[in-house]
Amino acid sequence: MKQSTKYSLTVGGRELTAELGKFAEQANGSVAVRYGDTMVLATAVMNKTPKVGGDFFPLTCDYEEKFYAAGKISGSAFIKREGRPSEEAVISGRLIDRTIRPRFNHQIRNEVQVVTTILAFDGQNDPDIPALVGASLALSISDIPWDGPTAGVRVGRINGKFILNPTYEERMASDFDLLITGFSERINMIEAGAREIPEADMAEAIAWGHHEIKKLIDFQKKIIAEHAVPKAVVPVAEPSPELVAFMREKIFRQLEDAMYADAPKLEKYALKDAIEAEWKAMAQEKFGDTITVNSIEYVFHEAVNEIVHRELLQKNKRPDGRAADEVRLLSAEVAIVPRVHGSGLFQRGETQVLSVVTLGAPSDEQRFDTMEGEFKRRFMHHYNFPPYSVGEVGRMGSGGRREIGHGNLAERALFAIIPPREEFPYTIRVVSETLSSNGSSSMASVCASTLALMDAGVP
Repeated sequence: MKQSTKYSLTVGGRELTAELGKFAEQANGSVAVRYGDTMVLATAVMNKTPKVGGDFFPLTCDYEEKFYAAGKISGSAFIKREGRPSEEAVISGRLIDRTIRPRFNHQIRNEVQVVTTILAFDGQNDPDIPALVGASLALSISDIPWDGPTAGVRVGRINGKFILNPTYEERMASDFDLLITGFSERINMIEAGAREIPEADMAEAIAWGHHEIKKLIDFQKKIIAEHAVPKAVVPVAEPSPELVAFMREKIFRQLEDAMYADAPKLEKYALKDAIEAEWKAMAQEKFGDTITVNSIEYVFHEAVNEIVHRELLQKNKRPDGRAADEVRLLSAEVAIVPRVHGSGLFQRGETQVLSVVTLGAPSDEQRFDTMEGEFKRRFMHHYNFPPYSVGEVGRMGSGGRREIGHGNLAERALFAIIPPREEFPYTIRVVSETLSSNGSSSMASVCASTLALMDAGVP
């Protein structure tokens, strides 16, 4: 077995250790990160050939919880093997994805998979922080093109004092649960739940957390300097100046008019799609096999981005004509669904969400058997995003990663205002159905759920 190398840093009063060269040698990059007695193996792998026919960067982030990490065997009488990832695992995987994705070249079409596997869990230190550090290091020391490193920290506050990476017990007593990720220069992801604290306090906590992130970045840079290998040269179709000039000559003004047309969302999308189809035909006719379809599509979508950014930053104008601080027309109704315990319909512009509340007995609480332990939940928010909400045909069924993530986002927003069990002993389930979407259906779910909870008589 190869000789491994270890590096350590004190983070929040506990030792964080990164070990390289011992595990998963065939991955492009791998590192084991230990924080307290929580241990995570992070691997990063990139396919050698590009994915054919894709129009996006194919990145997958898998966060794998293992019962053995906590010295447990699944409580199921029939199934002892780990199955579908828990909601917490999905949310942690999305956290890593949102942090690392912006630092890739989005023209890459080679599939990249980052897997973080929880090998040990001590019951105190949440694995998501070492998993994030491990993912960053695995990518950084590999030959996968990536502009890292990155890091993340969790910030809490008890009795007015900030706490770095609070334990599970400390998080229960904290004013807020703030998780931020970023780089030396800036923050790129914030996720939080709080007890309605002042905005200035949250800004102070973010700045404090970013200072701690910089220490983790410096720690990683020392490791990367000693272990990084040259980055692979991945063929990326950079659009030629001639193609960009041709686009500006033929469709740019037409695209501007379509993007800012006074029309509903679907009509504007139809206009944009027609222009894109026309553009592809013109470009292929003029340039033939000298350019790729990916280059043609990339130039078009970059033009859309340029138009929207320019109009907003220079003219304070959004595609629907509103200023940056102008709110769309709001409407709200309650008690619109018969026989249910509570219902609320919230609409903001073309985004419409129906939320329905069901109250149950304490025995209806949801039970969980996870790596982190067995526990119950008396308040649940479930979010659905059917394809018809955006005028499309698609798969129906159980919630996917996006629906789980958005449902959790709204649940965290509502949790602080749910009355304690001593005042309201009922189990509460809220389901938010996205009926139409044109911007932030998750926040519309918070509003619709608030209406439904009040209609159900929840104090």
